[in-house]
Amino acid sequence: MMRLVEIRSQEFLCRERAARDSERRVFWLAQAEEWEQRALDEIAYHFRECNLARAERNAA
Repeated sequence: MMRLVEIRSQEFLCRERAARDSERRVFWLAQAEEWEQRALDEIAYHFRECNLARAERNAA
């Protein structure tokens, strides 16, 4: 889950830059959205792994 923390930190930094850099605001918001999607993908991956491990324990 440390990876998720790192991804969310990058998203936050992009949003912070968007707030401060009006000339490139659209760029930084797009970057933040990409990081947000990576975070959602990481969460989904984590739950798939947890569910797989649980299914394997139950099958044993």
